Amino acid sequence: MNTMLEDYFGEAIHTYTREQAIADGVLVDVSETAQEAGFMFNTVVTRAVWNDCIAWNNSDEIAYQDESGRLWDVVFMAAFNARQTNGNISLFELYRIPQGKTKAVSVKLKLHIGSGDTVTPVITIMLPEED
Repeated sequence: MNTMLEDYFGEAIHTYTREQAIADGVLVDVSETAQEAGFMFNTVVTRAVWNDCIAWNNSDEIAYQDESGRLWDVVFMAAFNARQTNGNISLFELYRIPQGKTKAVSVKLKLHIGSGDTVTPVITIMLPEED
C-alpha cells in the first residue's frame, strides 16, 4: 500500500484483490477473446454480465446461440466503444437474446479501464449499476 496513505489512514484492515475475485468467480477472465477483439490489457466481465449476456444453455433450442459467440459480441462491442471514447469509463449498448427467448433485446454495459492489483491497466466490463 502507498506509504503516504498508510500514514494518513493506517494499515488496511482487509483487501480483496482482482486475482481473488477471479479465483472466486466474481469476475470472469475473458482476456484471450478480448485480445482478439483488439484489447491490449487483461479483461474481465463481472459475473452478472456473464450470466446475463454470455452464459447460454446449449439445450435451449429456442434460438441458436453459443457462449463463444455471445462473448465475442460483448468484447467486440466493448472494443468498438473504447475506440470511440476518451476517458476511462464509458457506457455502450448491445443486443443479446435472453435465455428462453427468441428476440434480441438491448442491454447497456459499462466499460472501465483502470489499474488492477498492480499499476498495469486492466479492463472491466460490468452492468452500469456495478462498481
